[in-house]
Amino acid sequence: MSEPRPNHLIDATSPYLKQHAYNPVDWYPWGSEALDRAHREDRPIFLSIGYSTCHWCHVMAHESFENPAIAAIMNEHFVNIKLDREERPDLDETYMNAVQVLTGHGGWPLSVFLTPDLKPFYGGTYFPPEDRGGLPGFSRLLLALSQTYQQNREQLTSVSLKVESHVQRLGEVAGGGGDPTRETLEAAAHHLLDDFDPENGGLGRAPKFPRSLELDFLFHYYHFSGEAPVLGKLGFTLEKMARGGIYDQLGGGFHRYSVDAAWVVPHFEKMLYDNALLPPLYLAHHRLTGSDLSRRIAGETLDFILREMRAPEGGFYAAWDADSEGVEGKYYVWDREEVAEVAGPEAADLVTAALGVTPAGNFEGANILTRPRSRAELAERFQLSPEQVAQTLNAAFERLNQVRGRRVPPHRDEKVIVAWNGLAITALALGAQVLGERRYYEAAALAARFLLADLVKENTLFRIWTAGQVSVPGFSEDYALLANALLDLYETDFDPVWVSEARRLMALMDEKFLDGGDGTYFYVDRDQATPLVRSKSIYDQVLPSGNSMAARVSLRLYRLTGAVHHQERAQAIMRQLNPHARENPWGFAHLWTVQTLFLTPPLDLTIVGDPQDARTQELLQAAYQSYRPERRLVLKNPTDCVALEELLPWTRDYEPGEAPVAHLCRDFTCLPAITDPRELAAELSPPGGGK
Repeated sequence: MSEPRPNHLIDATSPYLKQHAYNPVDWYPWGSEALDRAHREDRPIFLSIGYSTCHWCHVMAHESFENPAIAAIMNEHFVNIKLDREERPDLDETYMNAVQVLTGHGGWPLSVFLTPDLKPFYGGTYFPPEDRGGLPGFSRLLLALSQTYQQNREQLTSVSLKVESHVQRLGEVAGGGGDPTRETLEAAAHHLLDDFDPENGGLGRAPKFPRSLELDFLFHYYHFSGEAPVLGKLGFTLEKMARGGIYDQLGGGFHRYSVDAAWVVPHFEKMLYDNALLPPLYLAHHRLTGSDLSRRIAGETLDFILREMRAPEGGFYAAWDADSEGVEGKYYVWDREEVAEVAGPEAADLVTAALGVTPAGNFEGANILTRPRSRAELAERFQLSPEQVAQTLNAAFERLNQVRGRRVPPHRDEKVIVAWNGLAITALALGAQVLGERRYYEAAALAARFLLADLVKENTLFRIWTAGQVSVPGFSEDYALLANALLDLYETDFDPVWVSEARRLMALMDEKFLDGGDGTYFYVDRDQATPLVRSKSIYDQVLPSGNSMAARVSLRLYRLTGAVHHQERAQAIMRQLNPHARENPWGFAHLWTVQTLFLTPPLDLTIVGDPQDARTQELLQAAYQSYRPERRLVLKNPTDCVALEELLPWTRDYEPGEAPVAHLCRDFTCLPAITDPRELAAELSPPGGGK
């Protein structure tokens, strides 16, 4: 049998596109070659959008795109384009909106049929190869749509124009309102809390996502309001997730979501963004309550990122697949006999109880590992000390990890996405601050230097790096999330270069993305062609939007530099989006966080001292251990302050003393200088109770 011939995806950099390079479908990447062919031959376009760790994308690929008969129909009647949604989120958003207009729902794989001028006339998500479950078979659908395109062009054009009009309206950002108020924050927070699950924690019902941005807003709201029940619900949620199957109890890190309400059965993908957004929540809870569980989960998740998602060059990979050997979750599940054998006869009962393992299992006859019982509960049940329980479990977990390590692992998507890396840098910087782990800082700084050196070309930040190649000009979220991460790095090592680079990225954002009419940002660079609409992508989804993060970075830069235009930029975004946020609190969770920070009285902390001096480090630790998200932190080293004073001229007013000293100003009122770390910790103790 002859070797299969590659299609036009063979030279793609995207791992997702490369997965389809040997399909019998004559796939093209998005670009002029495919679009010119569609025009030249007057063919409709079939656009298939997915990503490399998408389970149902794999299913449709196996059933249809690897099927020679279906591929022949596709090749005869369509120009076929494969698109990685993580490379081109702008196109994904545009055509997702179109499919939702056409069908009322969306998801991945996203299957869209377009005219040669890129107007959608039919769409859906997964289609089976033959009629099944109320869905039309893909082969029958292809033939019907081809016939409609050839014989009923007028009807098809009418549909496509209506869809285009709807999509364009969705891309508009009409609005404009006043600044946020305490009342609007309270209304938004309690709107979210109305969906709190009192039995299992979390917001909403199955399938249940971590909803990191909503939880982060609620942490900020608790800090702002002092409403104790909010913290209780947050802690309950974090513990339920940490004990559930959504968390990898052996290897650390979170799966993408849980298909059940109790967090037991996950969809087994592991995304970089989830594992970057969740550690700061656990660190916040640890600082507010002293929770050892939250501290452990934050550290284990950051360790997972360093161990399993780091590229040798310094960036972080995108995701781990759900499937192994073609079976979802196979890498992660166990039967009881296997766990008992690895644990050994003396520890088997303790280990299986600790991991919720039973003969019947909790997932298709197998066991997804959970942690349903605390160490104290296990100690009481097995008549052991908590230390004995910990020692036995740690040894067993190490052996279980060794056994799992011999299995065939899931596929890893080894592309580096700037926006997601920004989130990871932020998480690692915070981990270094709170947990005192220098390796987290070193990894964060290496990643930032790599992104700035390898993905910034001639004043353009590129979004994607894969195997040494960069592709796709960055979107507004890439610029804003990286800028925010650089400010977090500054608060970790106090190198002024991070502030300078953050300011440069925001200046480029203004140049490339700003709508001077209303002060918000477009999603796509002004020089990048976009079909149908140049949207602003205002919604906070699993990631903060470019607009809400730009507002946050602008507020931080205003607090650092005193440059009023940064404050004006942040306020313009908040005012323009406020009406939308009040109407739909779920779609603007990170914007609500920014508005909370805007309303929280400022807290400015300037430490003057040699960073190598242990007394300086003690003052810094007092700052790091307190949950004060509104805090602006600057360190001035008296022996090396020229660059800092040039960048932040106000720091010239802070003179060194005989010992390292902290200058704390709260709500525009400054306290006497503080040299005692315990006194600083007491002053920084948050309202609402703290530890």
